[in-house]
Parts: sequence; C-alpha cells; structure tokens
Amino acid sequence: MDIKTATALRRLRLVSTPEAVSFLLLLVCSVLKRTTDFNAVPVMGAVHGVLFILYVIFWADAWNRAKWPLKTAALYFVLSVLPTGGFFADRKLKREAEDAVIATRARKEGIVNA
Repeated sequence: MDIKTATALRRLRLVSTPEAVSFLLLLVCSVLKRTTDFNAVPVMGAVHGVLFILYVIFWADAWNRAKWPLKTAALYFVLSVLPTGGFFADRKLKREAEDAVIATRARKEGIVNA
C-alpha cells in the first residue's frame, strides 16, 4: 500500500467516528425537540451534515485509491447512513490498514512474493 492510499484510509477513519457520534446526537436532539422545549436540531443537523459530506468525499477518495471492489465500497457507504455504522467502519478500516502494513513488511523482508 502506498502512502497516498494509507492517507486516504486514515482520513476516512478519522471522520467515521465523529460522523457516527454526530448522527447519534442528532437523533437525541430530535427526540428532545419533540418532548421538551430544547431544540438543538439546527445546530446538530449542520454539524452532522458537514461531517457526512466529509465522510462521503473521503469515502470516494479511499475507494478510488484502494481500488475496492463494488461490494466493499458499498458496505462502507451503507455504514455511513446507519446510526452506529461509523464505529464499525472505523474498526474495519483499522484492521484493513494493519493487514496492509503486515503484508508490506512481509514483502520487504522477502517472506512472501505478493
């Protein structure tokens, strides 16, 4: 894995957790808006919107650089629209990056010919 691909995956990981947290907070604010006089939906909606747009941009960049199959790319996109999907995306991306580092080191040391 080259440095640009690793960077694209890292950016996607860095935005996935805050995007998931903002989605959950937006859901809480929506419930509070309907049950109390507290209305933070406009603020949380804007924060979540910005984070979601960043996630989609970083997702497209990672898909382009990592050359994911359509199934993998679709999975990461679906995870972005689920309330806790960003947490699962972060964990899966971390595992994918660690596997790539191990494979790169193994190739460098001549253990595998991949």
